[in-house]
Amino acid sequence: MRLNFLYLLAVVLLVASLHCTSDNDSNVSSWVSPETDKSINLGDKITFQVKPAGDTKPDSIVYFVDALRMASSTNTNPVSVNSDSLTLGNKSLIAKIYKAGQAEEITTNITIRSALIPIKFEYTIVKTLPHDTASYTEGLEYHNGFLYESDGEYKTSSIRKVDPNSGKVIQVTPIKDSIFAEGIAVIDNKILMLTYREKIAREYDVNTLKLIREFPFMYAIEGWGMCLVGDRIYYTDSSNTIHILNKNTYQEEGYIEVYDQNGPVQQVNELEYINGQLYANIYQSERVIIINPKNGQVTGEIDFSNLYPELDRLRDNPYSDVLNGIAWDAKGKRLFVTGKKWTKMFQVVIK
Repeated sequence: MRLNFLYLLAVVLLVASLHCTSDNDSNVSSWVSPETDKSINLGDKITFQVKPAGDTKPDSIVYFVDALRMASSTNTNPVSVNSDSLTLGNKSLIAKIYKAGQAEEITTNITIRSALIPIKFEYTIVKTLPHDTASYTEGLEYHNGFLYESDGEYKTSSIRKVDPNSGKVIQVTPIKDSIFAEGIAVIDNKILMLTYREKIAREYDVNTLKLIREFPFMYAIEGWGMCLVGDRIYYTDSSNTIHILNKNTYQEEGYIEVYDQNGPVQQVNELEYINGQLYANIYQSERVIIINPKNGQVTGEIDFSNLYPELDRLRDNPYSDVLNGIAWDAKGKRLFVTGKKWTKMFQVVIK
């Protein structure tokens, strides 16, 4: 009899436990779709659905992706939307559930990926110019008939003006030993320069190359490449993230994450804006990718490994390093490419 009593008691406790769990679950709203950490290809549909707490039907449900309102519903039926207006990368999803004059928020997250296979472009060399082997090239810009180049490394950093027709260095302004110069962008009559890990930025007069000011600049990770796109500055930080700044205030206004068909593209470096697209070289490679600046999707790529093969450039200068430096003459339709301590700069045409 005692065993039967204990058995019945155990069954009663189990049923009570399950009943309490069910009651507790009914008081917590939850996501049904999409599943947490789900990967969705850009352009595919996202299906939103939640299970509101309790038995009372919600007045409405509003769905957001990274604070962007995507859809709304007056019931709990699935709602599908296209993802082609989103940027790539990790996204926070919010469902705002309105019921009896009160609002509840529940969150989850997904990743928007790229399934697009980038177009592989070829190139031809139009002209070969000499390049100063003292320059550990970080940034390269074309402006009003001249190339402007930032030269990195501690104790030897500089900013310089170069004749694009001859490759001759016209003017050099040395930078103090404690600064490692990085990417540059010409903004009106100034050159904005990033620094590697110093958490500062510098402005130079575009005509005289004299320092205008130095000021704190809180990079997400490090200062790498940079370019100007209309009234916004795009800069890289060693990851797959490209930050977007207001060109007048230097305040961040957004970012994009760079993805190709294989996933995040890390070490996005020197940037150039060409015909509505971002061109970027990938550090420690001879690869230049073409990026949609609206969403971060890699749409094309150029393999420059045969432009100046490593064995050839090491023969010409044992201290030469990887490709780094892209400059675009929009008016003359000229594209310049070089690398760190290379003896040559190339004018190329992309086919």
